[in-house]
Order: sequence, then structure tokens, then C-alpha cells
Amino acid sequence: MRPRIAIIGTGPTGLYTFKQLISPTTPLSITLYEAEGEPGKGTPYHPDMNDPAMLSNIPSIELPAFTETLVDWLRRQDDEALMRHGIRRETIDEREFYPRLVLGDYMQAQLERMLAIAADHGHEIYVRARHKVVDIEIQPEAIRLRVAHSEGEEDASFDHVVMATGHNWPDSTEIRPGYFVSPWPATVLTSIRNEAVGILGTSLSGIDALMTVATAHGMFYSDAAGDLQYQPAADTEGLTATLMSRKGILPEADFYCPLPYVTPLVCTEEAVDALIATGRHDLLDDVFDLFRSEIVARDPDYAARIGLSQLTVETFAAAYYADRTENDPFVWAAKNLAETEENRAKRYTVPWRYAILITHEIVARVIPHLDEKDLKRFHRHFKGIFIDDYATVPLMSIRRLLALSRSGKLSILRLGEDYKIRTAEDGLDHGAEVVVGETTHRFGAFIDATGQETLSATDLPFPTLVAQGGVRESATPKPGAFQLPHRDPAMVRTGGIDVDEFYRPRLGLPSTARLYCAAIAFLLHKEPFVQGITSARDIGETVGKAILADVAKSDEPLFQISA
Repeated sequence: MRPRIAIIGTGPTGLYTFKQLISPTTPLSITLYEAEGEPGKGTPYHPDMNDPAMLSNIPSIELPAFTETLVDWLRRQDDEALMRHGIRRETIDEREFYPRLVLGDYMQAQLERMLAIAADHGHEIYVRARHKVVDIEIQPEAIRLRVAHSEGEEDASFDHVVMATGHNWPDSTEIRPGYFVSPWPATVLTSIRNEAVGILGTSLSGIDALMTVATAHGMFYSDAAGDLQYQPAADTEGLTATLMSRKGILPEADFYCPLPYVTPLVCTEEAVDALIATGRHDLLDDVFDLFRSEIVARDPDYAARIGLSQLTVETFAAAYYADRTENDPFVWAAKNLAETEENRAKRYTVPWRYAILITHEIVARVIPHLDEKDLKRFHRHFKGIFIDDYATVPLMSIRRLLALSRSGKLSILRLGEDYKIRTAEDGLDHGAEVVVGETTHRFGAFIDATGQETLSATDLPFPTLVAQGGVRESATPKPGAFQLPHRDPAMVRTGGIDVDEFYRPRLGLPSTARLYCAAIAFLLHKEPFVQGITSARDIGETVGKAILADVAKSDEPLFQISA
């Protein structure tokens, strides 16, 4: 009997897992479950969820290929298909950012090609569209899935199950009149009318929400000088938008840099692994020293300018953000855009920015080993630096923001640390009020675009699995704990889901079957940088290889009960 494998979700993580599994090895029986009607597109790139104005956060050069690169696939499309997405053939470039809907079409096409490859390699493949897995049960010899579809519900049993459900989106977006807890599905935002709109979050998610509203009530165009402008539609005089965040700053434009990453000079994998090998768990300051030394080695002028030698984990952020917080956000954005365009033309890389970029995944190696105190310090003071540096936005996004600002339709609000958001629960009949200090800002519509929150074991949407108590929150050493030979340090559970190096939950239930947690929302606690398609590739490859290794040794026990 062929090994039975289920992949729940056909977004990027599910597809990269599938790609790994269909190599010409042991013939497998693989079932792909997709709750939506178009397998392969993934929720972040699905037409039912996104507006054509929403841009992806990754250029083709960084997007790991399935059977071909995004640029190669685009060049194979006819002119009509390209025009449908507003793409001119002569502008196709590996460093360009394309609309989310383009990535959805690309990934769906790649799934179709991979299905053909799988058939050629002798695998049995079943694609179940509009089939939503609503429950999981660990059984002694299998994993049972409860699957809902148009004709009711049914059970199916598998030897390996991969939870590749991606982000968790709310079932209902407008939870109170005029108050939206997510920018998705984007079609809901088109109900916003001629009123003041508040958007919480200034990252690409917030910008995407803004663009959905803006393009529903006006249009962007290039003037005679080639500059992007915004023309509001008639009768939209009351429509204004405010992007807001604690710092009240805009993200940087995507900067030019060598890819793949060069090897760091100081903050290397070997250096971080040597710290981990000491058995200590109060490692954050030592890792920060490596990080700081990397910036000094790469860009001594920048290090001197911000006084890096005197900075700590707690104080580095203030110096890092100083240029943005001390300037008008639109003036700064215009300057940053001009600098980025010039650097791209010259193929010049800003050394300090690149130093932060190439060290974020290396610093991440230490996170699972930090004690509770240092883990909290990392999340509060240090994590955001790396996210800001790698989550730069397309140059077009900055151009659109500047065009909206020039038209008088956009402002930025700095919230600080002490602010309050009032909604219908506080007596409002519509939208929200944001109170900052002594000032109250009133919005007829309000959108929370702060992104995915970290979820834990009890948040899993599979009631039997939760009730079984087999999936547990991830654990972190207590402060002062030390790794002694043959002894585990004292641990405290802090959130997320406790998984091993192959993304297998450390189950407390005996079974010969394997469960894999590749759902990003449950991994962010210990792996805060797993967001994005490159992380989906890494997780998918790891999970796929682990399943193939298990299949290859199927005559041995597949499960050991973890302590």
C-alpha cells in the first residue's frame, strides 16, 4: 500500500512541500486539500481576497522557482495576459515587484505543471478543491481528518499530514459598522465611502489597504514629466486617509543588494552556533555584540554616526529609526526613494542596510535557545529592526504614497505608546476614534492592517486535536537555566506550537503516523522571520525531506513519544 500523505492548504508552503515529495522516489498517494475553489493560488494571492492594486512583497529574483522562475513564466505569457495585469513585456525584470494576483496565477500554473510531473513519476495525486479540513485526530496507526465540502462531511485517514494553512484570516472582516479587523478580503473595503479612513499599520499591508480604497475612489496616472499623480473621482471631497503606527514612520523602499546573500564577516553561523554550544541561554547580548561588530566591519562610518559602540539591545532601535522619526515622513520618503533609484541605477548597496539583512536569519538561529527573559527582550526591542530592514516595499508603493500626499488625501499619524482606539463597544455608531494625548481623531471607517498575530496550540482550528492535548505550546528555558550533559534545563511554556527541527509537533500521543505543523501563524513565536515565500520554500523542503526519509525507513517505528 502506498504511503498516504495529506497536505492541508495549497498556498506557497503546501506547494513547496508538494514539489519536494514528487521526486522520482517511492510512489506516494498525495491528497491536496484546498478550502477555496482555485487550488494553487494561496489566500495572499487569490483574486477573491486581493485588489489588483495590491503589490506582492517579493521580486522575482528572490522568489524560489517551482518548475520555472516567475520572470520566465511571465515571458511565456501572451500579450493579452500581460495586459490584463498591466504589465508591459519590455519592462519584465527579475527585480520588479508584481501584483499579488500575478503571483497567484503563476503559482496555480506551477501546480498544474507539478501535477503532470508527479503523474510521470508514478505518484497518485488527488486535488480536492472546496474541501475544508475542519478537524484532526491522532489515532494509534493513522491521522484522521474530518473534511467538509458541498455534499457534507467525510473522514479520511493518512500516514502523514502537513498543516500548511498559512495565515489565519478572520471569517468576518467588518466586525462592527465601519470597523475592519483585516484588509482582506479587499472587496469588503470597497464599501468605504466618502469619509475619513484610518488605517492602523504603515507596512505593506497598510499600504495595500490604502491602495484598495484609493483606487476605488480615484486613479493614479503619470503626468507630462513622468511623475506619478493621483486624481480623485468626482464627489470624493470628504475622502481622506490616515496611516498610523506607534512611530508614525513609513517603510523604506526596496534597496539594491547582491543576491544570494554574501557571507557575513563576523556575525556568522559558526559564531552563533558556538554561542549555542556553550549551553547557556542568556545569549542575546553576546549575539548583539556579533551583530554590532558586523555593522562596524561593513560600514564604519554609519557605526560612528549613530554611536554604535555605546548602543545596546534596548537602545539600538532609537538610533536606527532616528532619521525617519526626526523628519516629516513624506519628505523622508521622497529622499529615500530618490536615493534608492540612484543606487539601483548604479548597482550600489548601502553597507549597513545589507549587514542587517544578511544577519537576520543567522541571528534567528539563537532564538529557540534563548531563556524567557532574553526571548522577551528580543521580541520587544530587537526583532522589529530586522523586520523593518527586510520588509522594504516596492518603489511603486512609495511613489503612490507620495502622489496621495500631494493630492491632499493622505496623512501620517504618530500614535506613540499611549493611545486608545474607541469603537462601537465604546458607544460609537460607526468607525472608530483614535485618542492620542489630548487629541481625538474621528474616522468613519477604520482598518486594522497590523498583520498576523502569533497563535498557540489552543488556537488550532481542529477541536479534537486540541482536546487530545497532544499539541503543546513551545517551551523556553527559564532564566538562569543551564544545559548540563544528559539533563534538560528547567523550561517554561511561552506560546506558539512546540515543534522539532522537522516541524513535527512534539506530541504526547503514541502513533505510528506523523503530523507536521507548517502553518506560519503557529511558528512565529520561535521563528519570527518565517513570514514570506522564501520561508515557505524552506519549511516545505524541510517537511518534504522528512516525510521522504520516514517513508524510506517505513519498516522502523515512525514515532517516539517525547518527554
